[in-house]
Amino acid sequence: MRSDKPVLTTNNTPNATANATTVAQMQAWVDAFAHDRSWERYHTPKNLAVSIAIEAAELLEHFQWSEGPTRERLAHEVIPESGNLGSGNLQNRSEVAEELSDVLAYLLRLASVLDIDLAAALQSKMRKNAIKYPADVEHRFG
Repeated sequence: MRSDKPVLTTNNTPNATANATTVAQMQAWVDAFAHDRSWERYHTPKNLAVSIAIEAAELLEHFQWSEGPTRERLAHEVIPESGNLGSGNLQNRSEVAEELSDVLAYLLRLASVLDIDLAAALQSKMRKNAIKYPADVEHRFG
């Protein structure tokens, strides 16, 4: 077991937030998780790309067959917890968050395997998109 791996399972580990956690930190979590289970041999670019597609499809299931206002409410729908009426939980929102996390974990792992700096790649892509879709031009879709 790696001694320098990120600790994610203890109660004294601060909770991660989008404002305080870097892409590199998240990538280290995923890489350590795979390493500790000796999964590197299975994490080929093809297998990871397939896994991203599968997890993205599972995310899409949460929005399948929803229309109009139902679609917008789905991620925020409150379902009462059994035995604790009135408090409710954000079951659908939580499930969507888990699917998003699955997609992100595989994406981070693929970037690591391919040695791609995701922050630099996203910045480059957004710059290209800004040229392709200028903010001062109306863009209609559909």
